[in-house]
Amino acid sequence: MEINGEIVNDKVRYADLNMSPELMRAIDKKGYVQATPVQAGAIPYFMEWKDVIAKAPTGTGKTFAFGIPMVEHADPQGTQVTGLVLAPTRELAIQIRDELRDLCAFKEGVRTVCLYGGQPIDKQILQLKKAPQIVVATPGRLMDHVKRRTVRLDKVETVVLDEADRMLDMGFVRDVTRILDLMPKRKNLGMFSATISREVMDISWVYQRDPVEITVRADQENKPDILQYRLEVERNRKVDTMVRLMELGGYDRVIAFCNTKNMTDRLTGLLKMRDISCEGIHGDIQQRVREKTLQRFRNGELRVLVATDVAARGLDIDDVDAVFNYDVPDENEYYIHRIGRTGRARRRGAAYTLVSTITESIRLDDIRKNTGNEIRAVRFNEAGELEEVGGNG
Repeated sequence: MEINGEIVNDKVRYADLNMSPELMRAIDKKGYVQATPVQAGAIPYFMEWKDVIAKAPTGTGKTFAFGIPMVEHADPQGTQVTGLVLAPTRELAIQIRDELRDLCAFKEGVRTVCLYGGQPIDKQILQLKKAPQIVVATPGRLMDHVKRRTVRLDKVETVVLDEADRMLDMGFVRDVTRILDLMPKRKNLGMFSATISREVMDISWVYQRDPVEITVRADQENKPDILQYRLEVERNRKVDTMVRLMELGGYDRVIAFCNTKNMTDRLTGLLKMRDISCEGIHGDIQQRVREKTLQRFRNGELRVLVATDVAARGLDIDDVDAVFNYDVPDENEYYIHRIGRTGRARRRGAAYTLVSTITESIRLDDIRKNTGNEIRAVRFNEAGELEEVGGNG
């Protein structure tokens, strides 16, 4: 790990981070002992109200890195919002809310509310009337509440932009800057991201003061252990190939990614026809249905989750056996975030990309060259086993 360009020791136990007994009880309940590098780097500076900009790979514990100081700073007797987390998607916002509530398990009086589109605003207004100290929100829905005057941000002290690059890429720049301008009492701003884009740096230059820059590189400690494969397959054989690979690998929890909502629905139907328990999620599916589907997948009730890239970032599902790129992703970054759903929590994962056209083959070659990932070309031999094809990257 690097802090302001200098390599520092990131081997830190939670017990060494001077947390309150209530927070330590919550951490102990989760069974955690060793802080991740981004947590070891960010927590001490956040506790001192410093601005932080942190770049760390997906799945390295960024939520606790800002969540622990935010909960520590929250006044259980307070009735004003003092901590705000902005997230790009509803799924990520809900996940952050759930993790913060875990941290608040023994800190009585600290309340957390999640605000996002797709849920009735009246229900959220009732929650806001309970005077939460911490709000997790998507930018658009938060602005709706600001305009209705159902939430006040003038007492906010700590703001965090999670998945900052994704949020700004999605066109939330104007909402984010308006929100930041509404907080005159802000003491510190944290920006957490897997990549630091120009838009992220623009926000940093305007709104942060001498930020502490934390960089956690994808080394052998935190780099997901993922075997990556490509298979050339006829378009009408993709589903059967995917099912065959699932049986061959004994995969019980799989995420399959498609580029379009239509293909997501179609693949879901084709898998159900083969008696495989699965559901799909994409932007046109009602939020409550998506939440229910994600919970069923987490509970092990579904073998396959079929999704567009709306689900590729921020989902905290640690035990996915394999990821299938049913469609080759349109962006290099989508590939990274898709396969990052597996190989987490110190487990080896597998990612398969199914290629059926020259265009998809060229696209995947481009992904391999630009990401530096080793993607092995494989095929089924006469015995029905996978074997490598020569000339891989």
